[in-house]
Amino acid sequence: MRAVLMAGGSGTRLRPLTCDLPKPMVPILNRPIAEHIINLLKRHQITEIIATLHYLPDVMRDYFQDGSDFGVQITYAIEEDQPLGTAGCVKNIAELLDETFLVISGDSVTDFDLTQAIEFHKKQKSKATIILTQVPNPIEFGVVITDEKHRIRRFLEKPSSSEIFSDTVNTGTYILEPEVLQYLPSNQESDFSKDLFPLLLEKDEPMYGYIAQGYWCDVGHLDAYREAQYDGLHQKVKLDFAYEQVSPGLWIGQNTHIDPSAIIEAPALIGNNCRIGARVHIEPGTSIGDNVTIGADANLKRPIVWNGAIIGEEAHLRACVIGRGTRVDRRSHVLEGAVVGSLSTVGEEAQVSPQVRVWPSKQIESGAILNINLIWGQTAHRNLFGQRGVSGLANIDITPEFAVKLGAAYGSTLKPGSQITISRDQRNISRMVSRALIAGLMSVGIHVQNLEATAIPISRTVIPTFSVAGGIHVRVHPDRPDHILIEFFDRKGINISKSQEKKIEGAYFKEDLRRVQIQETGNVAYPSQVLDVYSTAFEKHLNTEAIRNSGSKVVIDYVYAVSGAILPQLLAKFGCDAVVLNASLNQTGLAAAEREALLNQLGHVVEALKANFGVQVSANGEQLILVDESGTPIRGEMLTALMVNMILTAHPRGTVVVPVHSSSAVEQIARRHDAKVIRTKANPTALMEASQTNPNVVLGGSGEMGFIFPQLHPGFDAMFCIAKMMEMLTMQERNLAAIRADLPRVYHKSYTVRCPWTAKGALMRHLVETHPAEHLELVDGVKICNYQDDSWVLVLPDAGEPLVHIFANSNDRDWVDETLREYRGRVQAFVDQEEGVEEVKLQLV
Repeated sequence: MRAVLMAGGSGTRLRPLTCDLPKPMVPILNRPIAEHIINLLKRHQITEIIATLHYLPDVMRDYFQDGSDFGVQITYAIEEDQPLGTAGCVKNIAELLDETFLVISGDSVTDFDLTQAIEFHKKQKSKATIILTQVPNPIEFGVVITDEKHRIRRFLEKPSSSEIFSDTVNTGTYILEPEVLQYLPSNQESDFSKDLFPLLLEKDEPMYGYIAQGYWCDVGHLDAYREAQYDGLHQKVKLDFAYEQVSPGLWIGQNTHIDPSAIIEAPALIGNNCRIGARVHIEPGTSIGDNVTIGADANLKRPIVWNGAIIGEEAHLRACVIGRGTRVDRRSHVLEGAVVGSLSTVGEEAQVSPQVRVWPSKQIESGAILNINLIWGQTAHRNLFGQRGVSGLANIDITPEFAVKLGAAYGSTLKPGSQITISRDQRNISRMVSRALIAGLMSVGIHVQNLEATAIPISRTVIPTFSVAGGIHVRVHPDRPDHILIEFFDRKGINISKSQEKKIEGAYFKEDLRRVQIQETGNVAYPSQVLDVYSTAFEKHLNTEAIRNSGSKVVIDYVYAVSGAILPQLLAKFGCDAVVLNASLNQTGLAAAEREALLNQLGHVVEALKANFGVQVSANGEQLILVDESGTPIRGEMLTALMVNMILTAHPRGTVVVPVHSSSAVEQIARRHDAKVIRTKANPTALMEASQTNPNVVLGGSGEMGFIFPQLHPGFDAMFCIAKMMEMLTMQERNLAAIRADLPRVYHKSYTVRCPWTAKGALMRHLVETHPAEHLELVDGVKICNYQDDSWVLVLPDAGEPLVHIFANSNDRDWVDETLREYRGRVQAFVDQEEGVEEVKLQLV
């Protein structure tokens, strides 16, 4: 007798386990479900098997091959183009079925007595026999009713609760005579339950139901998968184990080492070539695949761990599924019902919350708490907030659903009835995200002043005039054109504090979201005086007469990212000629090479028009690159030094605020003007706060981030910077080339080294311990200084990536090159050593 093994399903309800694995190949007790079915067939002397395949057919074919290693003969029938349905794929192989045959599902676990069922079929002279079983809740299955002679009289596929007329259901196992296939059309999709069996009833063909005794579980979803696994371990179903039973209820494979201090409670299954570390506690119901490493002090309570997984020290797994080759790092928690797909990584001290599903090949960062399914993108971050606001891949990490919840979380930290502003750049993706944020805010009773598409300096300027609790700005990330950046401001327009960020994160991750009644839902207003407020403040803080008398000409390149192109209108008031380039909008953004080409074009235009200077504005009105009258770009450290020189010439004995890694040219310029320099952490919020809280600050920022003029508003503002430069060039009667020639000669270079998150803290400690305290500055990272000649080297961990940046600065070029080479070697050697230690630990475990 032949059997048809139905193995074509993709197992969508078992995702993420079946993204790269057909459902019949999902392991139960470390063997594929299909192998348990083949063992069942073999026990009942059925050794000729035809497997019908559609989804990832090579996986099953490569595993079983011709079946000889499993004591059977397997033929494969592959549905190449489209699935033909349960009956259609059998009709497709009708020429191979010339006698009574059995059809059995490849995604159910059972120990039915097939021999008795076949005898029943023959005794009844049945054309089609459905093997039935009784279940407590038949809603998920096809319900069947038979008469007193077991002849099928009625059935209903997946009934609603009101339609249930029996608890006897179709198990997807059939015994059929070949002539019934004549009722099916060729090369068309058809189903046994929906098409063939109703037709046989209509034709009054003899069709019987055999109610089988024994175990049956349709592994159709994740809960059923775990249930079948646990039932197999507790021997509620007769399955063949792949390993020797070393004591009652404990099966252990070959070449597996278990530390004597480990505690293992039966029933449990541990595969071949495993390493179980010291003091590991394995509780009843745990199943561990082949080639699995479990670190010391890990606690496993009924997880299903697939082949090749690495479980770190002190990790906690609770009734979860850990996919093939997945790594769960030290002290991480994967909780009840969670599933982590194959080849993923759960970072140190991270948590995957109950019922959360992580698709294959994802990375959950150290310390992250994952409360939602991780399907798209690659990474789940430790925190919502990065170095500047919340950012992620547009429409992948930052989706409308995410934004609604984020808006509700932020609003839940404010008093009901509070008002906030919300603004954005002009891109469609930013409009979508801002609208979702507004919906979330309204749902928790927050009123919104919608500034719509507005340059970020304008948003910061108007916030204090509206008496709002804070603001949100949505834009394409200035450094990553495929990312969205969402920034949150306090009532002064400064980026919110770390403590406020933590409150929002707490509300988001704990889902501690306020919900208000209908009458308390927030409303949205559209203020009309926004540009007037900014224009008034803009003019108030400039010497407009100097600009008016200058007759300046400036070329402004908006690099196809227009937002708040108000500057030409403002400059026109003062009689200035502003030539605008590339002021249309490109929704996709520009690559770095395209921006460079436009910068080169800008230089040619400045030179041809004999303009005073040109400027490329970016980052939604925050950042700029200058082009002098000869067409030469001025940016980065050169731009920082130039702006400090100009502003301190205009305001001697003032204070400037720069990030910790800026060139020492800043101090050298400050000494010329009896001025003061304050260095801050290398992030925008630190620069804003220091510029606002310290007295007599006349400039903050850097060429990379933009420049702050604290008297105007607390943020970076490229538009005001341009007007201020026109004022200062006129007052100082100099051009940019002359100012640049006057700048100190300082050599400043940087280099980036890869450094795992787990090694960053140890690296910083190592540097502090190996250098004299009197040479160290610890504003941000570790800075080793030689105070006599302004020479220093800074090792600065990246806030958002597993990287370390090394900056070297001196008046001596050779010293910079040699020092950068030395510290590159030091950092790389330390990282290699740390990774080597981790590898040795894993091998020892």
